[in-house]
Amino acid sequence: MAERGARGDGQGVLHGVRVLDFGRFIAGPFCATLMGDLGAEVIRVERLAGGEDRYLTPVTEDGQGALYLQVGRGKRSLTLNPTRPEGREVVRRLVATADVVVANLPPATREALGLDYESLRAIKPDIILTTATAFGRGGPWSDRVGFDGLAQAMSGVMYMSGEEGQPTRSAASWVDFNTAALCAFATVAALRHRDLTGEGQVVEGALLKTALNAMGATLIEQDQLRVDRVATLNRGQTSGPSDTFRTADGHVMCLVIGPGQFERWCRMIGAEELLDDERFADDLQRGVHGEELSRRMAEWCAERTVEEVLDALDRARVPGGPVLSPQQALDHPHVRAIGYLEPVEYPTAARPVPVPGPPVELSKTPGSIRGRAPRLGEHTDEILAELGYDAEQIAGLRERRVV
Repeated sequence: MAERGARGDGQGVLHGVRVLDFGRFIAGPFCATLMGDLGAEVIRVERLAGGEDRYLTPVTEDGQGALYLQVGRGKRSLTLNPTRPEGREVVRRLVATADVVVANLPPATREALGLDYESLRAIKPDIILTTATAFGRGGPWSDRVGFDGLAQAMSGVMYMSGEEGQPTRSAASWVDFNTAALCAFATVAALRHRDLTGEGQVVEGALLKTALNAMGATLIEQDQLRVDRVATLNRGQTSGPSDTFRTADGHVMCLVIGPGQFERWCRMIGAEELLDDERFADDLQRGVHGEELSRRMAEWCAERTVEEVLDALDRARVPGGPVLSPQQALDHPHVRAIGYLEPVEYPTAARPVPVPGPPVELSKTPGSIRGRAPRLGEHTDEILAELGYDAEQIAGLRERRVV
């Protein structure tokens, strides 16, 4: 593991920042996770029976979910019913100690729980509220609920994925994770603004905005040129050859962009005559006529193993890589060598959990996994004690099912 913390003290650059995580699933919770990796104290506040995101894709003997073990890392867990008057008082005391509240909940839900910005800043004037909605403010869909897949669908990315006539969703929740990262980035900017001015503010992400941003170039091209592109499975449309190819023992992906790479690719497969073919004069033409380039590459790959293809691509300095199953990704020597998937013990897991750490490295103030995901309510008593509740009061709150 890399050396941790600002000034080498192990605390992290966000040490001293308290984040209350009322989030659900990914966009809110992972935003808080990233801040926790940088040293912030993150308190996950969830229902007495646990949030639904805790149990998605269960992998431990007591049903803890794979996603929760990733995005719940390094947090403290407080169970709470904030709809009860006594629960609202716990929220009030918590907010008074906090710097950031993360709550990717619908506006009406946040208001009902006292987590709207006006209620929060009445308690703590410089509080920062970070939230994320599905579709963003200002439109007829603003109050609708939604998930990652809907943002993929409405941004054009699903239409352009898979095969023509068969829109295909990405298996990875990339919209959620990117929204979380953007919200964390903006929240740190809001903390900087607060340090300079004393002012809090609202940070608001939206899944649809994140997906539209990723599709920006395609949308601009469509607006300007009306090209009306359709999906072509794995084959690229603005350069080539750009596709996946079957080898004698597996699959590889090859991506050729620019004249230098195209020339080296032609020489690699022994097809120098393509360099003088007007159909392949530039990237755009190579994309238009990509089927022919993919055919030539497929024939070349079919006679070779994955290792042979990748060795040849590396020697030619042409980008390429293997298409791996999840198990093969876990076992790949480069994935193992970079040490990114950190084994983290969890009390009810059969073996250490390979948790992805901070995805960006800082040379002076690196983030790190600062602990496993907490068990449900694991820190409830100690957090309440920090807020001024004595043992008898805590026992009473438990008896009345407030915590």
